[in-house]
Amino acid sequence: MENKEDLKSILPFLPLSLSSSSLSWPPPVVEALSTLSKGPHHSKINSGELLFIAIFDMRNSLSLPEFSIDSYASCGFAFFFDHLLPRDEAAKWFEEVVPQLANLLLRLPSLLETHYENADDGVLKGVKTGLRLLESQEPGIVFLSQELIGALLACALFCLFPTRNRGSSHLPMVNFDHLFACLQDHYEEAYEHKLKCIVHYFGRICSSMPEGYVSFERKVLSLEYSPSCIPYPKEKVWSQSNISLCHFEISISGLIEDQSREAIEVDFANMYLGGGALVRGCVQEEIRFMINPELIAGMLFLPCMADNEAVEIVGTERFSSYTGYASSFRFNGDYADKKDIDVLGRRKTRIVAIDALCRPGKSQYRREGLLREINKAFCGFMDQCKCHQHQQLFKDDKAVNITDGRSIDNLLLLGHTSTSSQPTEEPLRNPLIRNREGHSGQPLVDDHHGIGVVTGNWGCGAFGGDPQLKAMLQWIAASQAMRPFILYYTFGLEALQMLDQVTQWIVSHKWTVGELWNVLAEYSSQRSRGATSIRFFSWLLPSLSSRDTMLNDSNDD
Repeated sequence: MENKEDLKSILPFLPLSLSSSSLSWPPPVVEALSTLSKGPHHSKINSGELLFIAIFDMRNSLSLPEFSIDSYASCGFAFFFDHLLPRDEAAKWFEEVVPQLANLLLRLPSLLETHYENADDGVLKGVKTGLRLLESQEPGIVFLSQELIGALLACALFCLFPTRNRGSSHLPMVNFDHLFACLQDHYEEAYEHKLKCIVHYFGRICSSMPEGYVSFERKVLSLEYSPSCIPYPKEKVWSQSNISLCHFEISISGLIEDQSREAIEVDFANMYLGGGALVRGCVQEEIRFMINPELIAGMLFLPCMADNEAVEIVGTERFSSYTGYASSFRFNGDYADKKDIDVLGRRKTRIVAIDALCRPGKSQYRREGLLREINKAFCGFMDQCKCHQHQQLFKDDKAVNITDGRSIDNLLLLGHTSTSSQPTEEPLRNPLIRNREGHSGQPLVDDHHGIGVVTGNWGCGAFGGDPQLKAMLQWIAASQAMRPFILYYTFGLEALQMLDQVTQWIVSHKWTVGELWNVLAEYSSQRSRGATSIRFFSWLLPSLSSRDTMLNDSNDD
């Protein structure tokens, strides 16, 4: 084990020691966990207050400094388990779940040793898959069993991970102490329900341990030439691309995580994976991490994302139902995940974390802002299996020229001479289809022949991005990534009421990736220098202007 480079990179961030080729807990921790595993009649641990005292003693045995745990955590544990959790659920937690979690933690060293033995055999032939620090600018993948993830998350619940050097390594905090502390220093009911999701997850795995696998991949657009990587596209690549725009479907209601297709589901991420999941955050990314808690494991070993990086996580299981959003978020019982399993033992749930520019104001309309966002989305959406195809497209920074040579002026003239948002040259071959679920778009002819993209208003909430701009950029990126379709959830956002008319009009004129990029770039140029202040849809199709309001100065700050 001493010679395993993967283990060496992650060992400083684990609470275990390595000696004589074996991983182990310190003897006092083994004794404490063994006592816990025998149940409350033996351990006398039957309350949140006493559980935290046991946790604190184990932390001392690991020589973890007192200042490295939130000072309000002890009160949070006591408040949650002794006051907020219903008495019958608390009794079950201490009588059944805590002992099994202690047993799982006792097995963590052997689970990791088995993991590294299997990683040596190669889950993927010729590819490293062992648990390690997936450093920035180093593409790679880690495969973990759901059982090992359960043990790692139990470690986080008991706040046993060392925090030293995590900040200097650009790693997010992974212990649960701050989440419990939120109940005491800044209580909101949503925080209580985040913890109910976590507690429900542990109850489920202790009742029946799942047997699948989850992969965590750092995806990188290479800034330098590499035969095994897709290069970071320059503006010329986007401007000259003649790839057709993929099918676009819209849903004005529903949630990304509830869709049933085999597709990439976009996590509107923070540059630090998980964002505020383990503190006060309770929006799109944080909610996903609560209902699919196995995502949290990635926070252990994935440093923050750079502009040319994304994280793809395949195989996490959903355990909880919920209602609400932000302060209204509420745990709503068990969720039975029916997703199919792939040949590698992973659920066919593909979540891609991409972080948008934060509060970009006018800078989102500048070329460097556009390029950053389009490449961030493309990095998330690209399929590494199509690396050779992408390299051919990007070879020598040259893409095939637009086939019909239509200029920006000619493209814009189509919109400005139109008397409505309907096609002016030829009708759609496939008319806009609507159904009772509020979906609209072109028929997905390749729906069963490829993995599409399911997304929504990425970077448009707290991050303050322009939703019309972001929708178009994601469409371009998905198309260039050769995805067969994009399913876009508008969440009823007023600014996107005309999205279906605009996408229908663009498709009817057979615009390519390059043509839409060039028009979007021209609009953004005018917007950044103050030549226009109207939204993109109205700028493109003036007939929509009476149904679209002028932007406030809020996006121009």
